[in-house]
Amino acid sequence: MTVAHGGIDGRAADNRVDGPLRMIWIELTFECQLACVHCYAGSGPGRGHGTMTAAAWEDVIRQAAALGTRQVVVIGGEPTLHPDLARLVRTALALGLAVEVYSNLVRVTPGMWELFSAPGVSLATSWYTTDRAEHAAITGGRDTWRQTRANIAEAVQRGIPLRAGVIGGIVAGQQAQAAQQELQALGVDGIDRDDLRQLGRGTIADPSQACGHCGRGIAAILPDGSVTPCPLTRWLRAGNVRDAPLGTIVAAPLAAVTSALPLPRGACNPECSPNAPCTPQCNPNASCTPSCGPSSQCTPKCAPDSYCPPICPPGACPPRVR
Repeated sequence: MTVAHGGIDGRAADNRVDGPLRMIWIELTFECQLACVHCYAGSGPGRGHGTMTAAAWEDVIRQAAALGTRQVVVIGGEPTLHPDLARLVRTALALGLAVEVYSNLVRVTPGMWELFSAPGVSLATSWYTTDRAEHAAITGGRDTWRQTRANIAEAVQRGIPLRAGVIGGIVAGQQAQAAQQELQALGVDGIDRDDLRQLGRGTIADPSQACGHCGRGIAAILPDGSVTPCPLTRWLRAGNVRDAPLGTIVAAPLAAVTSALPLPRGACNPECSPNAPCTPQCNPNASCTPSCGPSSQCTPKCAPDSYCPPICPPGACPPRVR
């Protein structure tokens, strides 16, 4: 899976809604065309879609909406490989939820472009380097640099809100800084930067690698229905939505397993507000990265009740589409 450690980010989620959940991740599948060396989920070819049915996923989305959730982030594996992705995105949109699809953008069909262009939908992806061979070595794909880059450019050209996570420290000498500059040259506004966290393929569970926001107003549902504070802290299972309602799980069991994780990095002072500058000392719920800064541009997915960075120009945030 190409959603790398630190590429997952709660910044786009509404951090002012009432209720136990602001945002949920739906890890739709283990299946992926790639076998990234750092994949936290161990996704890859032949891993399958898990045991959750489309109807079960729809039920989870409805439960989350009733709990106050305002954003669903669909991840994997590679979510575009799941046959019910479009159905689930439309279910969330019909409930007034914003949807972000986190894809490796290796292959996007015409039908997927139509889905991604729907009001209320945004994209996210991971990007690693300007070197094609280095990119292939990281992702395990033959020409993923060309494929993903072309589809990033296509998303920008179509005006689809796009967030890209640049993950460094995966291989020695990785050209992560140049990769960030390349994204800027392509016209990507929302760029997050992080270094590799030791939570992925071939590594051990290490709570110290978590950002500290896991499970605090957010939750992840895995392909077997397990509920965990975050896709990266998947060894902490609070329950299963096939056995109990989501609200029951997040009310107490999720808090219990979350207590095993470190507290958020930095504390919010009284002057901070949801629209204040995002720093490690202010608005700790705004980002799931260790170095929170106002680097993410305000895109059309911004709305009056969403987190909008201070650099967002006046009038750039249209009313929420419901």
